[in-house]
Amino acid sequence: MSPMQLPSTGVLDARDRPLRDLRISVTDRCNFRCVYCMPREVFGRDYAFLERHELLTFEEIERIARAALANGVRKLRLTGGEPLLRRGIEDLIARLAALRTRDGAKPEIALTTNGSALAVKAEALQAAGVDRVTVSIDSLDDQLFRRMNDVEFPVARVLQGIDAAQAAGMPVKLNTVVKRGLNDSEILSLAEHFRGTGHVLRFIEYMDVGATNGWSLDEVVPSAEIVATIDARFPLEPLSPTATGETAKRWRYVDGSGEIGVISSVTNAFCGTCNRARLSTEGRLFTCLFATEGHDLRALLRGGADDAELTTALAQIWGVRDDRYSEIRSSLTPELRADRHRIEMSYIGG
Repeated sequence: MSPMQLPSTGVLDARDRPLRDLRISVTDRCNFRCVYCMPREVFGRDYAFLERHELLTFEEIERIARAALANGVRKLRLTGGEPLLRRGIEDLIARLAALRTRDGAKPEIALTTNGSALAVKAEALQAAGVDRVTVSIDSLDDQLFRRMNDVEFPVARVLQGIDAAQAAGMPVKLNTVVKRGLNDSEILSLAEHFRGTGHVLRFIEYMDVGATNGWSLDEVVPSAEIVATIDARFPLEPLSPTATGETAKRWRYVDGSGEIGVISSVTNAFCGTCNRARLSTEGRLFTCLFATEGHDLRALLRGGADDAELTTALAQIWGVRDDRYSEIRSSLTPELRADRHRIEMSYIGG
C-alpha cells in the first residue's frame, strides 16, 4: 500500500477503525513512584532506564509524527514517564505544531503530566504550541497524595501548576485513577473542588496495564459507582460524545457548574471505536494499551527509510490491527491474564 492509495480519511484497521490519535512517550523516566504505575519496589534506584542514544531524537519523533498525520492522525499527545523531564521538550512541541494533517490543519497538540513542573513550564508550553494539558491528580488530601506518589511531593504544587496552565490559556483536564481502599474516599472531595473551575475531571478505572502494579479486579471501582456517588451529592445528567473514539463518557452537573468524565476500560470496554496508537520512547509502535509487543520504527529510521517508506510501513501496521483486549478481558482466566506479557504503563505512556 502506498500513501497515495489510502482512503481520503486515512488508513483503517481490520475492524474499520481509523487512526486519529498518536500518543508519543518522550521519556521512560518519572520523578514520581505512583503505586499503580511505577511502584518503588520495581522502579527503584537500581532500575535500568534507557540510555540517551536509545531514545528517539526530536527529528525522529517529528518524522514518525509526519507519517502518522499522513495516515489520518489529527491529535498528537506527549506522554512519558513524565514528559516535562525531557530536556528541550518545548523545541519538540514547536516542531510538531508546525506539521499539518491530511486536510492542512495544525494537529491538536496535547500533553499529559503529573503537574510537578507545570507551574514553571506552562507559559513556554503554550507558546510552543500545546493546545491543552491533562494533569494526573489522585487526591486532594496532602498526606494521601504524598503516599500515592511515594516521593513526598505536595499536592499544593500540582494545584499551582493547574492554575498556571489555566492562566496561560490552556484548557485543563484532570485524571484520577481510582483504586478501592486507597483513594476511593476522595471521589466527592475532588468533584466538589473542581466544580465551577472550568476543568474537566475524569475518573479512570484502575487497569491491568503491565505486570508490576499488582492489579486485582477487587480493587476496581466501577465507573457506574463513581457516577452514582457524585450524582447523589451533585445531580448529574449524561452528555453526548464530542467525537468518535472518545474514551470518557461525559456527565454534566445539572446546575450548570461543569462536567466530569469516566473512563471505563474494565467494566465497559470501548475497543470498538478505539483510534489510538502509542509510540514508545525508543520508537516501538503499539496498537493497543494492553499490547504484548510493538513494531520497531526506530530500526526503519536508522536503517535509512525515507518518509514515504515510513508512511507506508505505519499504514501496513495499522491496516492489520485487530486489538480488542478490554472486550475479551472478562473471558480470560486470571491465569491467562497473568501469562500475557503486558507492556508497563510508564513505558507505553497510558
